Amino acid sequence: MPGDNHGDVSSEGPPADRAKDMDLYGWLIGSWDLETLHHRNDGTIQKWDGECHFGWVLEGRAIQDIWIRPRRPAPSTMYGTTLRVFDPGMGGWHIIWSDPLNQDYSRQIGRAEGKDIVQMGADSRGLQARWRFTEITAGSFHWIGEERRAESDPWRVTYEHFARRTGS
Repeated sequence: MPGDNHGDVSSEGPPADRAKDMDLYGWLIGSWDLETLHHRNDGTIQKWDGECHFGWVLEGRAIQDIWIRPRRPAPSTMYGTTLRVFDPGMGGWHIIWSDPLNQDYSRQIGRAEGKDIVQMGADSRGLQARWRFTEITAGSFHWIGEERRAESDPWRVTYEHFARRTGS
């Protein structure tokens, strides 16, 4: 990641025995500009720009990212990180999100669904959360964050990120 200060935890890439399994998120490695939409409860939409950076960590056995909104040097309203670790035993990914600025934490399981990546879990408020990477290309993706209170409730889009690659 640019400005990487991970020291001994950063890695050049995945180990050979895990390389294929790491492909689901490995394409994200690098830096991205974001256009973010917050779909508020009152029906209005708030817009920001932002940035995110993805890199290999822990001997290439995990991918860590940093999401920043708005783009620096503006003061942050969201500054969080995700650790993604592949679990060969379940054939999926453990996703751990932490935004200490807003005290927002989430644990999810990520898997491929068709051409998309879908992460399911609960957020720090106890709501069900579904985060999806869609419209994936080498240079862009659309991230959709949805939530609901119960299985019987419809999913409600709360955030969207439209990302464009800026560097490797």
